[in-house]
Amino acid sequence: MKRIVLAVLIVLILPYALIFFYLLPFIHPVSTLMLRDLVLLRGYDRQWVSLDDIAPVLVQSVMMSEDGQYCFHGGVDWAEMRMLVEDTLKGQATRGGSTIPMQTAKNLFLWNGRSFVRKAMELPLAVSTDFVLSKRRLMEIYLNIAEWGPGIYGIEAAAQHHFKVPASKLTRRQASLLAVSLPNPIDRNAGKPGRGLRRLAGVIERRAQGSGDYIKCIYR
Repeated sequence: MKRIVLAVLIVLILPYALIFFYLLPFIHPVSTLMLRDLVLLRGYDRQWVSLDDIAPVLVQSVMMSEDGQYCFHGGVDWAEMRMLVEDTLKGQATRGGSTIPMQTAKNLFLWNGRSFVRKAMELPLAVSTDFVLSKRRLMEIYLNIAEWGPGIYGIEAAAQHHFKVPASKLTRRQASLLAVSLPNPIDRNAGKPGRGLRRLAGVIERRAQGSGDYIKCIYR
């Protein structure tokens, strides 16, 4: 029994220790999905790049699409979470509500799929990740572990796969298409977008052009 309790404690504590480990810029974290692909012998494509080697238009587009308040919250957008809970209690369809720190915590330490257990674990991990890591480092990790298609992880692999260019050379339209494919990268193909995806990308492209103060924690 003691061994079981000890094992559970290690599993719960390990992610928080790894967050400090990920402060080191030469450490390139992998996601739980990448580990899954390795275990299943599927393989994957991921080429780590520094934030300085990623086109700013991609960062702007991702922030405006996924987490417009990224520079202003401490890992969790509590106002958005409150509305999410209210919608759930009313039985209404819920919005995403996940910030970039929450998505990063999930990708690094947890599993996909909706569950209250995962969300309960995700929230403190997101707050801790945002507190320990700088906004730039957190964004760098997020963009290098995010899934952009089957076996495609990280923005460099995504840019090469979908547009045959490095992440540093992405155009505004390419960046916006990649950003809006993030919520469902298996069904949303940035390289072959349908009409709806192109329309959504146009909205994000315009928002990114006016991002201004929203990205000051990344580009001063």
